[in-house]
Parts: sequence; structure tokens; C-alpha cells
Amino acid sequence: MADKQALQDIWPQGTCYGCGPANQHGFHLKSFWSDDEQFIVAEFEPQPKYNAGFPNVMYGGLVASLIDCHSIWTAIGFTYQSEGRDHGAPPSVSYVTGQLTVKYLKPTPLNQTIHLKSWIDGDVGRKMTVACELGTTDEVTATGEVIAVRIAMDKALGA
Repeated sequence: MADKQALQDIWPQGTCYGCGPANQHGFHLKSFWSDDEQFIVAEFEPQPKYNAGFPNVMYGGLVASLIDCHSIWTAIGFTYQSEGRDHGAPPSVSYVTGQLTVKYLKPTPLNQTIHLKSWIDGDVGRKMTVACELGTTDEVTATGEVIAVRIAMDKALGA
């Protein structure tokens, strides 16, 4: 994925804790189109400081945060695609989370790369459902559903 442009790269001044390049303390999540352009995918390298209190178990709030942030960028990416516009073309497409539901299926480990895969469940529109899977290479440890709501605020302009 290193040779592709991340969806978040269109917002270099972004301060989001999950994906903002300008947040020096954030996670810097980077989301990309899958090779077949059917999904949005990401990888995250967890650190021991994200521990849930049990050996090698990720804090559940981090799982939710990764699903939330990745899913919003999925909504943005699919909207640009459905409108036939280049990703990042003005006016910017902006979504916020209307609802987040996370199902924790099994503990998410801290000692391996975490993979995210998301897609639109239904139609692309002002309000849409994004489905997301999070886990290791071998198993899904959590799933999420985000209701993404499009807003008029332009991230590129900050207003």
C-alpha cells in the first residue's frame, strides 16, 4: 500500500486523532482502495501501550476508534467514486458519524498487524451504512457498522 495514495492524504492539515496527518499524537490511520476497488482497506500496527489490561489484548476503545475513522473515509471515498469525481476534488466531501455499532467477536491482539476492510452496505447517499471488519490476517476479531451522515462543511476550507 506504500505506493498508493491514502484517502486521508487529501486533508494534510487534518487533526483527527484517528487519521489526521497533522495530529502528532494521533494514530495516523491510512485507508486505501483495494486492488479491485470494491473495498477500502487499511493496516494498523498496534503498540503495547494500547493494552486492555490483559496480555496481548487491544483496548476496545481503540478498536472502535479505528472502525469509526476508517468507515468515515470509506463513505468519503465511495461518494467521490459515485459522483464520478477525483478523490479530493472541490468541494470536499465530508461525513460525520451518526451512529457507531461495534461487535467484539474475540480479543484483538497487539503483537501483529491489524487489518481493516470496509464497504457500503446499500446505496451511496447523504446518509449511508458502512460495514467494517477488523482483525488479523487470519481472523476477524470485531465488526462495525457506521451510519455516516454527509455534512456541508468543507474539510479543505475548515468552514
